[in-house]
Amino acid sequence: MLAIMLRPFFTGVNKGGINPWPKKKQWHETLHDQFGQYFAVDNVLYHEKTDHQDLIIFENAAFGRVMALDGVVQTTERDEFIYHEMMTHVPLLAHGHAKHVLIIGGGDGAMLREVTRHKNVESITMVEIDAGVVSFCRQYLPNHNAGSYDDPRFKLVIDDGVNFVNQTSQTFDVIISDCTDPIGPGESLFTSAFYEGCKRCLNPGGIFVAQNGVCFLQQEEAIDSHRKLSHYFSDVGFYQAAIPTYYGGIMTFAWATDNDALRHLSTEIIQARFLASGLKCRYYNPAIHTAAFALPQYLQDALASQPS
Repeated sequence: MLAIMLRPFFTGVNKGGINPWPKKKQWHETLHDQFGQYFAVDNVLYHEKTDHQDLIIFENAAFGRVMALDGVVQTTERDEFIYHEMMTHVPLLAHGHAKHVLIIGGGDGAMLREVTRHKNVESITMVEIDAGVVSFCRQYLPNHNAGSYDDPRFKLVIDDGVNFVNQTSQTFDVIISDCTDPIGPGESLFTSAFYEGCKRCLNPGGIFVAQNGVCFLQQEEAIDSHRKLSHYFSDVGFYQAAIPTYYGGIMTFAWATDNDALRHLSTEIIQARFLASGLKCRYYNPAIHTAAFALPQYLQDALASQPS
């Protein structure tokens, strides 16, 4: 059964060139049909179809354990800290006094891990559509959650993110949409219905952030998100980070709030909050925080050319 399931994603080793991983299988990502990346596979830890998607976790000598959904890499042990630190600490430190945080997606537990490092946060709700992802990641990606699932402030809800934000009576100071790309189950998390629901359950002055892909290769996604979010929030923009696994240039994160000042806080203010938090990070720091909102000109031009 496993051999049959692996067939669409695996090929044999190319014998025509230099191969640092002789006789190892290769897993090929299917996000783009004209180019892509592959990983040599040391060991397949798990591969199965869940109720919602095809999930595989395998080991790679360079990136450690790798998780992919529906043929697209979601996270690796080697560089996940960049993505999760930037998705978490930028909005939480910009807000300054967030008490209630909502994570949409995030079944691997690493976003939760980073949020739990903020001791002033009183409640953390995570909404994951696929219970299988949570279960498998707890077993096979223990370094991602680092015990955060046992934090007393944490509550897990198995539900569709769009349904949750449009039905819940809870409100939040920060909402983090740790969504997949806009294909399959993740597609609904890029819709107006989702953004409107997030605005509905966000407290005044709250911040919404979401991953928005690699802007050089997925520019239309950024433009579409910016257009839709602008219907519900007065300040919409992006910030960025370079994450090796998400190849093709910088990854962009959507930013939306009604407090226009939060995106423009000085490095000194962020530095004071960072020191008070006691955080020790591997990628994030206050200078990175403020610099992350500087975007390449091609993206600025694309956003400026949108019809109002």
